[in-house]
Amino acid sequence: MSFKKVSVIGLGYIGLPTAAMFASKQLDVIGIDVNIDIVNKINAGEIHIVEPKLDEMIKGAVENGFLKANTSPKPADAFVIAVPTPFLQDNSDDEIPRPDLNYIHSAAKSIANVLKKGDLVILESTSPVGTTEKMASWMEEVRPDLSFPQTHGDDSDIRIAYCPERVIPGNIVSELVTNDRIIGGMTKACSKLAIDLYKIFVKGECIQTDARTAEMSKLTENASRDVNIAFANELSIICNSIDIDVWELIALANRHPRVNILQPGPGVGGHCIAVDPWFIVSSAPQYAKLITKARQVNDEKPGWVVNEIKLAINNILKMDPKKSVSELKIACYGLSFKPNIDDLRESPSLSIVNQVLDMNLAEVMLVEPNIKKLPENYDDRLLINFETASSTADIHVLLVDHDEFKGLCPSKGQIIDTRGCWSD
Repeated sequence: MSFKKVSVIGLGYIGLPTAAMFASKQLDVIGIDVNIDIVNKINAGEIHIVEPKLDEMIKGAVENGFLKANTSPKPADAFVIAVPTPFLQDNSDDEIPRPDLNYIHSAAKSIANVLKKGDLVILESTSPVGTTEKMASWMEEVRPDLSFPQTHGDDSDIRIAYCPERVIPGNIVSELVTNDRIIGGMTKACSKLAIDLYKIFVKGECIQTDARTAEMSKLTENASRDVNIAFANELSIICNSIDIDVWELIALANRHPRVNILQPGPGVGGHCIAVDPWFIVSSAPQYAKLITKARQVNDEKPGWVVNEIKLAINNILKMDPKKSVSELKIACYGLSFKPNIDDLRESPSLSIVNQVLDMNLAEVMLVEPNIKKLPENYDDRLLINFETASSTADIHVLLVDHDEFKGLCPSKGQIIDTRGCWSD
């Protein structure tokens, strides 16, 4: 099939770069987002996220007429859904967080109205196993005049597949092209058509499987990393309690030819690793014991960091009894969930900052070179530059190892280094 028009629903960290890729191959691309500010910004040739090279691509795509953003779906030959899949907000009493599929449900219902025979629909959003099938059913409810894979197999009017993104923020533009893609169609005909679409810009291998296995593969990749990070985080807490430098320890252990321990940190953040394992747990909670424990270890790490800050405060007050806690200044370095990006989603650094602010004891200063404005509900006056924080704070808490922080360890004050950036 020759694709002439592609629609990408959800213009965030994955959807916008994906739209840019199709537009770079001179396809007519319609980007859909419910946020009118995002739509207007893209139509002006600008971007609302920080991602190297993406701004140039979007500017060129818009100026050359290959990309246009809108708030409602328009007819196309292929639809790529890349909307969020957060946790439900009403499950505070549940032991296991439950996924919120409302964004996918809304996207499926909205594009169903503009579907025509022969169209392809691909879900990219990280989702629990079986979500692609649910999406197909939701569209079928809206369009009983069309046939779908769950009832008509390879003879269906509409082709549906699941294809998870596997990119890293900060290098998305490159990895969208070079990474292998897992293509999970609801039928073999669905997989084949989806492969044809991705091969327009993907140079990596497109590996065919079924939709449920493709869904599980993405969850498995991130759950595996979460378990490994939990080991490193637990190891860091143990080493701290017995006065061993965990960074040196890991470096020594990793000299074994079959050992590769990851680096510990203040927790785990981002919309993938901090979220995806729970999707597996929710599918089979009685069996997912190790995955559940790893999530708990990583979720508890921010609290441990906060306790270290409290110990540092007490230590300073013991050394100088005349000093008041209200006189102390605490500088937190890094708010994003990983180095050198502006993405704050599920950031353990923010969790730590929130707990420190809630203590309402010392003055708090925040250093984040990748953002110019703090999220809502934060006082922008807390955001200061590195030089001011490093020269005036009594306690320095390194939460993210941004390049700007490396080799610039503050010369005075107590240091809590959660990333091993200032360990020397």
